[in-house]
Amino acid sequence: MTTRKIRDFHPQDVEGILALWQSLKANGVEPVYDLSEVLASCEKDHAVVAVQGEQLVGAAVARAAHDQGWIVFLSTLPAFRGQGIGTSLLAAVENRMAAHGLNKLSALMPDTETRVEAFTNRGFVVKKNLRYFERRIPVQRAELGALEELGGRVLPRDLWDRVAGMTAEKELLERRLVLPLAESELAEEFGVVPPRAVVLFGPPGTGKTTFAKAIASRLEWPFVEVFPSRLAGDPGGLAGALRQTFLDIAELEHAVVFIDEVEEIASQRSGEPPSPMQGVTNELLKIIPAFRDQPGRLLVCATNFIRSLDSAFLRHGRFDYVIPIGLPDADARAAMWTRFIPAAAMGQVDVDGLVAASSGFSPADIEFAARSASQRALEKAVYDGGAQAGGPVTADYLETIADTRATVSDAVAQDFLEDIEALART
Repeated sequence: MTTRKIRDFHPQDVEGILALWQSLKANGVEPVYDLSEVLASCEKDHAVVAVQGEQLVGAAVARAAHDQGWIVFLSTLPAFRGQGIGTSLLAAVENRMAAHGLNKLSALMPDTETRVEAFTNRGFVVKKNLRYFERRIPVQRAELGALEELGGRVLPRDLWDRVAGMTAEKELLERRLVLPLAESELAEEFGVVPPRAVVLFGPPGTGKTTFAKAIASRLEWPFVEVFPSRLAGDPGGLAGALRQTFLDIAELEHAVVFIDEVEEIASQRSGEPPSPMQGVTNELLKIIPAFRDQPGRLLVCATNFIRSLDSAFLRHGRFDYVIPIGLPDADARAAMWTRFIPAAAMGQVDVDGLVAASSGFSPADIEFAARSASQRALEKAVYDGGAQAGGPVTADYLETIADTRATVSDAVAQDFLEDIEALART
């Protein structure tokens, strides 16, 4: 009879661990830890295997965290179950971990797993009324250095929800951009190619930058803003610095790359001889196709003056969508005013009146007017003998609305409507 033994994991055992993993999946058991995590713990933490002859028939993998140990993986081949191998593996891995001075050894098993005898035989107690929560960290440790060098960051997860109003724009961005990128496998089933680049255009202050950040937040991808003005001082010139920046971005697994006021580096090319800025535009036109070949990233360019962009810049094949971001409608303005009015003052403010008075205001205009009203109310309360305790009232807001000059003129608003007809692709 072939002797069975328990020994430490060896690098050549990886194929056997993979076979155990696949046998679990084949029997409808979804392991709690990913295969990559199990293999990493085999190499760096504690792992023992059961072998019969030359065949690996079982394995137990564990890791220690402070004074607690965790069983990362426990499995035996189906033909060898019920023979006490699991119990022996748990005993062996616990013995290897004893030097850590652990006061607790825990395990998380899928609820479809029925082989609990190995744990109960080793004195494990099943805890009732517990739930397992898991969250994927969007940026891996190896990427943090590259992200920091690029000046990128991971934005708060709630930015998308904090975009007040603008329901139509949010729905469009959700459907066209977020959905196929967040559900890439499902998109592939339907023959949908996830977008790689998009232009947001519209008058100043309408929230294009906010939307770019919100998209990154919604996807939980790092947000990297490229500032051409900062790159211009590079010894290799703006074109070279731009090229190197995108090469560095390629090192990230995922990224939303944002270029604001892109017309500064992608304006209409004309004149002889070519100007240095035309060389930058040419470089950007070369960068975009290469960028599009890399999955898991999205380029968002924003412009206030889409008419000034080079015609080659906007053509099909470079940008999937050219999306207008305009002034908020009445419902959007109501949502914005509601967001900025203090909760304690909400009952004493005529929101409908503010919505009507702020027609033609951009989101930036509304925020400015709202904060100015709060400041005025505070000053009245402090310097006018507490004449207005309890926060701003309707009159405060109407005063600041009257004093606020709208960012977008009627002429600019009309040009925007014409640009939608001529250039938008949604």
